[in-house]
Amino acid sequence: MPTSTSNNSHIDSPSHPFPIEQLDDLISPFLVPPGQRINLAKDYDSGFKASHLKKSKAKGQLKAGIKTLAKYQYLLYAQNTHSLLIVFQAMDAAGKDSTIKHVMSGINPQGCQVNSFKAPSATELEHDYLWRCSKALPERGQIGIFNRSHYEEILITRIHPEIMEQRQLPPHLIDKQIWERRFEEINNFEKYLVNNGTIILKFFLNVSKDEQKERFLERIDRPEKNWKFSINDAKERARWDDYMTVYEDMFNHTSTEWAPWYIIPADRKWFTRLVVAGIIYTKLEELNLHYPKISKEQHRELLKAKAMLESNE
Repeated sequence: MPTSTSNNSHIDSPSHPFPIEQLDDLISPFLVPPGQRINLAKDYDSGFKASHLKKSKAKGQLKAGIKTLAKYQYLLYAQNTHSLLIVFQAMDAAGKDSTIKHVMSGINPQGCQVNSFKAPSATELEHDYLWRCSKALPERGQIGIFNRSHYEEILITRIHPEIMEQRQLPPHLIDKQIWERRFEEINNFEKYLVNNGTIILKFFLNVSKDEQKERFLERIDRPEKNWKFSINDAKERARWDDYMTVYEDMFNHTSTEWAPWYIIPADRKWFTRLVVAGIIYTKLEELNLHYPKISKEQHRELLKAKAMLESNE
C-alpha cells in the first residue's frame, strides 16, 4: 500500500518487551556459530539454566511472553511480507510437542500451522526428499512449525542406511559424498527461502540420556502416556552415541548465517520453553513489523464509510 502522510504512529509496531532480563545474553550461548565446529557434548549443557531465572516465576513469565508473541504474530499477518518457519529437531522425549503446545498457545490458529514429519509415505518416496517439506512451507504472514523436518534425511537415514534403499535413487548417487551434497542442498534450499522472505529458526532440544530415561519410564508408568512409548524408542536409545555424532556433524555443516541452529537445554522444560519463546520474540522484533499504512485517498474513503454507518440506524 502507498504510505500515508497522515499521522499513523498509533498503529506502528508496538514495543512489548519480553519479560526476561538480559535476553540477548541469555540466548547467545545457545547459538551454533556459523562456520565454526562445535562439540555437542562439551560445548552445550543439557541441564543449563540461567541463574537469574526461577522456575517459580517461569509460568508467569511465559504467559506474558506468549501475549507479546501474539501481538507480533498479528503484525506479521497484517504486514504480509514475511513468513516464519520454526524447525524442531530432538531425540525422543526431549519435549518438542510440549514446547510447541506451550510456546504457541496464544497464537491465532488461523496464522499458524504445525506439520509433523514421520516416516515418508509411498507417495512421498516417489519424490525428492525436500518435496514433502516444500509443500508444507508457510505462506506470507504465516508461522509454520516443523515437528521434525527435512533434516530427518541426514539424521535417521545415516543411522539406518537401509532406509536409503526406499528412495530408489540411481546407485551412482549413493556414494561417499552423498551427505556432503545433502548438506549443501539443504543450505541452498534454506537460503532460497530466506531470500524470498521466509525467516528460519532451527531449534535442537538438547536432552540428556539420563533425563530421556526418566521420561521414558514415566511414559511406561503412567497409563495416559503409554501411547507415547514403543519398544522402538528403547531400541533407538541404544544408538545414542551414533545419533549424537550425526547431530554434531549436521550442526557443523548446516548452521549458517541465514539459518543458524540453536541448541536449547531441554532437561528443564520450563527453561526450554522460556528460551524458545524468547528467541522467537527476538527474531520477530528484528523484522521491525508495522501495520500497513493507508493513503490519503483510502483514509477519505474510510471517513465516508464511517459517516454512512453513523447516519443509518
